[in-house]
Amino acid sequence: MTSNLDPDARNSYRLITLAARLVQRRQDDALAHLGLTRAAVIALEGLAGGPLNQEQLAEAIRVQSQTLGRILTRLEATGHITRTRQQSDRRQLKVELTEAGAAALEAARDAEINAYPDDPSIAWKVLQDELTKFISALPVGRHPEVVPFVAPDHRSPRRTHHGRTSRRATDEHSGGNQNPQP
Repeated sequence: MTSNLDPDARNSYRLITLAARLVQRRQDDALAHLGLTRAAVIALEGLAGGPLNQEQLAEAIRVQSQTLGRILTRLEATGHITRTRQQSDRRQLKVELTEAGAAALEAARDAEINAYPDDPSIAWKVLQDELTKFISALPVGRHPEVVPFVAPDHRSPRRTHHGRTSRRATDEHSGGNQNPQP
């Protein structure tokens, strides 16, 4: 089977995944002393604008509701969020940031500053605009098992429909290829 994918696009995909892995590792290191994960910080950021139910939050941060449930359970246990039953629909939980959660989010934002390169030659706005276009161009639901993040301590290899572990899942589980070339 031959691919009609533009070689520049293929190299760009590889650079995006490499950059993501490197930044994620630096974020993990920066957040470790706070007892937070990247996934937890993303969930806290999703709640910074006000309370949401779990499905709304999952949609806002583009993760599966089940994955988010595990993260919210940990955040609730540490006092960063509260979950209360909705009066209008008892099946729904309202998820809300606590004062401790808002403080943790602020501390995480400060800590994460060290995870990013401090290079004035990087055109951050251009990079942001291009990545936003890239993400918007990805079809939602194309691969429902793919989520933007999984808490580092809960990663497990994904299985293909034949029950074998995929190479991609194995790479993600093991930290991926350490080779910095695209």
